[in-house]
Amino acid sequence: MSHEIPGKKALKGRGALSNPAGRFERTGVESVDDGWYVEEQADSVDTTLEPDRAKSVISRNDSPDIGFEQSINPYRGCEHGCTYCTWGETPVLMADGTTRALADVRVGDSIYGTVRDGWYRRYVKTRVLAHWSVIKSAYRITLEDGTELVASGDHRFLTERGWKFVTGTESGKDQRPHLTTNNKLMGTGAFAAAPSKNDEYRRGYLCGLIRGDGTIGEYLQFSYTGSWSPRHHFRLALCDMEALDRAQNWLQQESVETRRFAFSAASANRRAMHAIGAQSSRHVKSIRELIAWPTLTSRSWHAGYLAGIFDAEGSYSQGALRFSNSDWDIIGWIKDSLRVLDFKFVVEPGGLGVNKPVKVVRLLGGLREHLRFFHTVDPAISRKRDISGQCVKSEAELGVASITPLRGAMRLYDITTGTEDFIANGVVSHNCYARPSHAYMGLSAGRDFETRLFYKADAAKVLEGELAQRSYVCKPIMLGSNTDPYQPAERRMLVTRSILEVLARCRHPVSIVTKGALVVRDIDILSDLARDNLVSVTVSITSLDPEIKRTLEPRAASPQARLRAVKQLSQAGVPVGILVAPVIPALTDHEMERIMEAAVEMGARWAGYVMLRLPYEVKDLFREWLAEHHPQRAAHVMSLIQDVRGGRDNDPNFGSRMRGTGPVAQLIRNRFNVAHRRLGLAALARSELNSSLFHPPGPAGDQLDLGF
Repeated sequence: MSHEIPGKKALKGRGALSNPAGRFERTGVESVDDGWYVEEQADSVDTTLEPDRAKSVISRNDSPDIGFEQSINPYRGCEHGCTYCTWGETPVLMADGTTRALADVRVGDSIYGTVRDGWYRRYVKTRVLAHWSVIKSAYRITLEDGTELVASGDHRFLTERGWKFVTGTESGKDQRPHLTTNNKLMGTGAFAAAPSKNDEYRRGYLCGLIRGDGTIGEYLQFSYTGSWSPRHHFRLALCDMEALDRAQNWLQQESVETRRFAFSAASANRRAMHAIGAQSSRHVKSIRELIAWPTLTSRSWHAGYLAGIFDAEGSYSQGALRFSNSDWDIIGWIKDSLRVLDFKFVVEPGGLGVNKPVKVVRLLGGLREHLRFFHTVDPAISRKRDISGQCVKSEAELGVASITPLRGAMRLYDITTGTEDFIANGVVSHNCYARPSHAYMGLSAGRDFETRLFYKADAAKVLEGELAQRSYVCKPIMLGSNTDPYQPAERRMLVTRSILEVLARCRHPVSIVTKGALVVRDIDILSDLARDNLVSVTVSITSLDPEIKRTLEPRAASPQARLRAVKQLSQAGVPVGILVAPVIPALTDHEMERIMEAAVEMGARWAGYVMLRLPYEVKDLFREWLAEHHPQRAAHVMSLIQDVRGGRDNDPNFGSRMRGTGPVAQLIRNRFNVAHRRLGLAALARSELNSSLFHPPGPAGDQLDLGF
């Protein structure tokens, strides 16, 4: 029985061209139409996800080809892909208080997310763990204050009633929570545009910064000739190099050269200070002209002035943004500039200064206006723009005014973060996850394997029970020996992470093999295990050719993303290597050395390879794939595969099935060994994991309850 209709075609984002029956399925055809044999008309197939309630999650292995005796596979089936959420131009709040277009955000960037803290959500800094894009249908969500968001129907935003999708699916009790015009989103509302750093802005910034924190003057100096001569002096001393760098660069653009020097060393209660200075009469005169109060002003000058005086005399702490100074001219220009930019403020007494009382100008409007200030004027010092710990609450009018479908499809983007959310144009936005739609029982080695996934329900709880048995003997566990433990669904289900949390608490050694960049999400756990030699990670890379990757692994992480994952793991102290797999003669084998070189450059400590295996139905699927994507090379590739498999499509025998036999297999083995030695990988081979620290899990009350 075949699940495929004649006239099959390749579907976008899927590797298998057909859906042959599983070898254990019945060959009879049911008399009722349950939807299983409906002809496929769409350009893609939805993924489904079902629980697999197993009594045991640890599998035992007796193959001499594999270097482990125990393994756990959190998922059955394998799909490397994801849903994507938001328009690429959507501004995302970065950890330094600036914004960046979602399309330009990169893995490793520090941004803001949120965490639950009692009754409130609070803003916290987090890291971007992954970044993707795809072309699909989108909707425009318009809020009462004019904020606009463009996102897919599968995206979720935080409302006053919890997380809600942009659109609903199904109907009745199966309908998912979705946005309506009765909902209000959580956040501050649309971000303001950054200022143009034109001449007027730069002059305003230098005026505010130098008048606030610099010294400039002239004095007479007695010379060795016995006469007095005039000397000119300028100095700007700061703790924060960001503002000092900006000032020095912009003075240089005005042909004013300054020298950099250490001003004061750090002490127990004070940070080190650095300074720039000039003593040329021409340069000091130019600086005086640059910081003179203007007779005519522009909006850009006022924005620059506020940025400069904030870097010099401003503060932001406990949700209050203030400027403090005893100079009435400086205070007056602060007030004028705030009015020009439509900010509300109050002037408060700030205590006694050295010569006269200090006045404090405090900005009103809460976090919404504070962020508008930071984005509108763009001060240089990032530590003064930290909103960490502030509550996600606002008086902004963020009610949903309309949800409008957009015509056609467009490129949308998504990121995965450590907090599982981010701030998109001022509202709290969830990482975008696929939602299961329909469930069918029975798997094929074709599209079923890619689209009908099962997850190990209660995996952590079952694992704790197995580790707690008196008869259990601790031996390293391989995570994901059959299918990748970092499926797209793992971003939402957290099955793999829950297993790692159990293993970390019990100090149990674990090895991971993955082709997913999502592994970096768990660096916190992996680095903790690495400190006791309890973990190793191997990242599988098939090809560096984007066209090969697109057709052979259409929904897997890109080779560049996997190499970045190797680098991030290595930098975090996690032992990491790579697996060149599968090696396909006459198609990908020529890339073996390049892959190994790129991996070593990123910090890989070891490397291995596996020859392409074509067991059971997979051989027919691979022949279909070759005929579709490499028709002129198909016969040659299959002849070489048969050459390394003793004349057959597949060799199931222990001892030879992973590397193959014959002259072609020996040539590939020799090339690998030469590259291995040349790159120094032999000396960096992974050490045996430590099994001596294992202790069984605690009582039942300490076990995880994932609530699946």
